Amino acid sequence: MKAILKSLLAMVCMVAFHASTNAQVASTTSKLSMGKVQPYEMQVTYNKTSHLIFPAAIRYVDLGSEYLIAGKAEDAENVLRVKATVRDFDEETNFSVITDDGRFYNFNVYYSAYPESLNYDLLTMQNQTDRENGNDVLFEELGNNRPSLAGLLLETIYKKDKRMVKHIASKSYGIQFLLKGIYVHNGKFYFHTELRNKSNVPFNIDFVNFKVVDKKVAKRTVVQEKAMDPLRMYKPLTEIAGNSSDQNVFLLDQFTITDDKVLIIEIFEKNGGRQQVLQVENSDLVHAKSINDMHLKIN
Repeated sequence: MKAILKSLLAMVCMVAFHASTNAQVASTTSKLSMGKVQPYEMQVTYNKTSHLIFPAAIRYVDLGSEYLIAGKAEDAENVLRVKATVRDFDEETNFSVITDDGRFYNFNVYYSAYPESLNYDLLTMQNQTDRENGNDVLFEELGNNRPSLAGLLLETIYKKDKRMVKHIASKSYGIQFLLKGIYVHNGKFYFHTELRNKSNVPFNIDFVNFKVVDKKVAKRTVVQEKAMDPLRMYKPLTEIAGNSSDQNVFLLDQFTITDDKVLIIEIFEKNGGRQQVLQVENSDLVHAKSINDMHLKIN
């Protein structure tokens, strides 16, 4: 009798344990489902190539199986080519993409001899599925700054277009280069610049350079330079047409310099000699305007 009772008790405990475990699994699964990334559905084929146009440059691609091949299009950082490597595969596969603006995309992929579409515009698809429900991937160079917020701050500074700094500029050959503002937010600097072309000859931009150099260098002394590479810029600039102007915003890590050094911002003309140089003192850096990200307000 005791043996039977022990067996019944063991069975009851086992049932209770499994019920509790299943409940925990169900609860965990339910929580995970709240944060799941909804995949896009896509068809690929063997004889034709599909193209996906993303709103930002592609940073990472991972393919779910050997049934797919993918790569960025030449000279187009935001276009991905996708194609089936075998005919008529009958298993669903997938691939994932991360872009420079911190967005994560997931695609479920099926084979079709006649795909409904070969080209996809992800910006349009995001608008249809509510972009506000997107997700952010954190990048090492941005620290704990969300890429989408950094991008929004770049855009806000650009669109507000305020000239907060009025004493840093250079001008020659009909070209004027201005530093309009320095902003600081969460360990990052935002440098707002503008280039004005008052000549009839377009100014083709080769590159913009940030570096810290010695303020005064004795003769025959090697100039000590430290490059400060921008982490982001609001938009690529290639040309300032004659009698026009345009602006840009650059994101850099926060830093300060000693009084015997200056920050140099240079803009170089491609196949030309109208280079412009700005000098920024440490006093300018420490008086950078702060940004309140709760309201995207410049204080």
